[in-house]
Amino acid sequence: MIKSMTGFASLTREGEAATVTVTAKGVNHRFLDLQLRMPGALAPIESRLRTLVQQKIARGRLEVAIAVQTRAAAAPVQIEVNESVVEALSAALERARERGLVAGALAPGDLLRFPQAITVSETRETLDPGVFPDVEAALGDALDELDRMRAQEGTHLRAELDSRRGQLGDLFEQAAGAAAAGSEVLRARLAERVKELRVDPAVDETLVVQEIVRFANRSDITEETVRFRAHLEHWRALSDAPEPCGRKLDFLLQEMNREVNTLGSKAEGLGVTELVVSLKAELEKLREQVQNVE
Repeated sequence: MIKSMTGFASLTREGEAATVTVTAKGVNHRFLDLQLRMPGALAPIESRLRTLVQQKIARGRLEVAIAVQTRAAAAPVQIEVNESVVEALSAALERARERGLVAGALAPGDLLRFPQAITVSETRETLDPGVFPDVEAALGDALDELDRMRAQEGTHLRAELDSRRGQLGDLFEQAAGAAAAGSEVLRARLAERVKELRVDPAVDETLVVQEIVRFANRSDITEETVRFRAHLEHWRALSDAPEPCGRKLDFLLQEMNREVNTLGSKAEGLGVTELVVSLKAELEKLREQVQNVE
């Protein structure tokens, strides 16, 4: 099935204990590359969230952000005193007093002027496990929305790919026809050459056989033609199948490019070279488009 790898989805799910907001953005990538941003309190279900993404998305760079707003009271504040820093400050001030540089004792308010002396932080947020199903459901809904957008874009992408695939098939048939015509010309030249060789009694019969074998190996493109047509049919089957097919289409293009290269090296005929160049250009256009397919 042809699906685009680009898309965007955002939704908010209201639960009894919390409000969950999920945003998902997909762009092109050779494999599945998931960037998951979420509160640390969701760490217990991180593996389940990643598995959920892998079940719904096969390919692409996916950025997923999950935010959870609970209806509970704010997290308590934790204050820590760095005793080593305070002791060092006190000792430094004592030395300064002895030299008459400062006067007075170190007051508690003085410590607030040194960020290294006192650390104020919120304790790690914890979530009621009852919120976890809401998070998973919200992520699943966001991924479904993203998938619908990717499928919609994939419809337009498939129309473009099908059109180019048809052009590619037509070009190949033209090249195969030109190669066949060139083969007939070469066959006629070979027949004349064989006659010349047989007239000469000094020529070994095996030399004639070698000329025939050389011609057959050089000009026969039957194998390449059959394989290229099979690749085009395989392309159609992959496009119709429900599974993601981007990587398989990319591989098929490599195989088709190999057949075109072989045809260009073996075939002779008027216009074959120009048609091979056009085939390679069309394959490159297809390859660029396939980079957008999941």
